[in-house]
Amino acid sequence: MFKTFTKTCLIAMVAMLFAGCQIHQTIIQEDGMDQAVKSENKTNTSSKKNYANNSHLSNSNKNVQVTKEYMRIAKDQENNVTTQYSLEGTINSLATQMMRNQKMATNKPVIITSFVRLDQFKKTTEFGRVISESMINELSNRGFNIIEFRGQLAVSVNDEGEYFITRKVRELKGRTPNTYVVVGTYSRQYKKIILNARVIDNITGKIITSARSTYVHGRMNDCILFGDCKPARTINIVKEQ
Repeated sequence: MFKTFTKTCLIAMVAMLFAGCQIHQTIIQEDGMDQAVKSENKTNTSSKKNYANNSHLSNSNKNVQVTKEYMRIAKDQENNVTTQYSLEGTINSLATQMMRNQKMATNKPVIITSFVRLDQFKKTTEFGRVISESMINELSNRGFNIIEFRGQLAVSVNDEGEYFITRKVRELKGRTPNTYVVVGTYSRQYKKIILNARVIDNITGKIITSARSTYVHGRMNDCILFGDCKPARTINIVKEQ
């Protein structure tokens, strides 16, 4: 009987030891699985962060490249469109830029006013009048419906010639059709003149199209262009006493 009891105890102890090993092994396995899951989650989180960072860098780089392309086009426009070295080229540039806007593809009448000084909208010069007169020619040749609103009610005649256009308001027609109006300004800069032109709907005030050009004349003093050179210094000549 004692032997049977001892044998039973030994079997029970072995069973307990085996069960303990199994539990320990299970705990180790579960712990290992937890560590693996945590490691995988950490890796996934890191991958997501890297992806987000790479995506942000990719988008930033794309924006830079697009901006560089815009700057390249702007530089190309400056060199070939908006910067001119002759007055004829400047006028042609303004007219061409306005023609490129598809909003101007219309038979609506267009009148052209004198280009004025940027700082004084009610003051112009022969330069401003030359620009506007030349724009009449350029835009008319490009198919725009240009209206000469300075025509008198009749042709006037004197000993020196015959006249139809005038700047005397009392001799002009009282009204013009619903039109687009071309206005322009110029600004005198060192060795260059910056010109801006735009077409305005005279009813709504909406800008239909616009253009700008820089006339690089290279002169240190542009007074000859504007006829405002200071008179030469004079001295009095007197009889010696």
